[in-house]
Amino acid sequence: MTHHLSLQQARHLQLAAQGLLAAPRRKASKTDVLAAVRRMALLQIDTISVVARSPYLVLYSRVGAYDPAWLDQLLAEGALFEYWAHEACFVPMEDYGLMRRRMLDTTWMGWKYSQRWYEQHRAAIEAIVEHIREHGPVRSADFERKNGKGNGWWDWKPEKRHLETLFTLGRLMVKERRAFQRVYDLSERVLPDWDDARDLPTPEKARLEQVRNSCRALGLVKAGWVADYYRLKRAPYGEILHGLADKGELIPVKVEGWGHDAFVHASLAAELELAAAGTLNSGNTAILSPFDPLVWDRKRALELFDFDYKIECYTPAPKRKYGYFTLPILNRGKLVGRLDAKAHRAQGVFEVKSLHLEPGVRVSQRLSDDLKRALSRMADWHGTPRLAIGQAPDGLAERLAG
Repeated sequence: MTHHLSLQQARHLQLAAQGLLAAPRRKASKTDVLAAVRRMALLQIDTISVVARSPYLVLYSRVGAYDPAWLDQLLAEGALFEYWAHEACFVPMEDYGLMRRRMLDTTWMGWKYSQRWYEQHRAAIEAIVEHIREHGPVRSADFERKNGKGNGWWDWKPEKRHLETLFTLGRLMVKERRAFQRVYDLSERVLPDWDDARDLPTPEKARLEQVRNSCRALGLVKAGWVADYYRLKRAPYGEILHGLADKGELIPVKVEGWGHDAFVHASLAAELELAAAGTLNSGNTAILSPFDPLVWDRKRALELFDFDYKIECYTPAPKRKYGYFTLPILNRGKLVGRLDAKAHRAQGVFEVKSLHLEPGVRVSQRLSDDLKRALSRMADWHGTPRLAIGQAPDGLAERLAG
């Protein structure tokens, strides 16, 4: 029997897969942080910290208040590693082989790796390798800029680009982070037991496992969404998904208003039954990172949640519509708006500069209460317990501040 789902039921299934259907029910532990990363398969890294750096915020939305140092510890302990996946991501160490295949094929890398740069600077790059081999792990900050101050975000000193080249090639790994700065070491020292000849999956197996991970992480998928999760190359993903359905790993479903095939991961079979019966619901409210897996595929967010989202920190200020670092608002299974926030840690103030609701979303007492609870908890976690609300529609600012 093929289940027929409403769009809202489909949303609930994806939220269930992502760990966003319900609010955390107990105090978080470091084990919960690792479980959340494994559930998502990938945790994107971004350095903007006007609220919290993205990976910490993504985890907070799933596990609640926790110690951000746990993520750093999991990296240093070898439970996670860093590599280019969706973008730069923390990845569970058990998936190293999937990324190792990418490290050995530089045609994947695009702007992240330049063969020309490597050839032009081979001697200097190899000298860095030998320096690390002899003296131990390094940071980019360990190398002084020789030509004065840089001229912008992407104006990296050569040593920084050399390190990134070696990281992209898989010759260096991020051993740990100090104050969020990468500490690089030789890959064979970080993973001494890895053997390419013995452990490396074939390209076909690596791609299939990445598709499997994407399906499990998204919960509800269609062929057009699969490639984005790991930035995979073009392939017959419809055939791959039908093949996984034939093996019982995916369950075919029909979603209201969609003409294309959709599938639910078999791990959500129980939730699928509840969704089909109309009893899978969400009472959760969460403020999401712009780089949350739920919204990082802008086309998927629009198709599934009717949420047209663009982060505007890379847009010139006069052209911004919503603000510098707008955070999507998830409320009871829907993306209902976005807010531009800043945590003023020295003053203990969590500032919501502006809050915008989606067309058709009405300011109600329930929505106000949901948002106030979510913002208060988030502000407390940041160590900025005082809320300061700026622009918001229909008296919502007063309700949130009251």
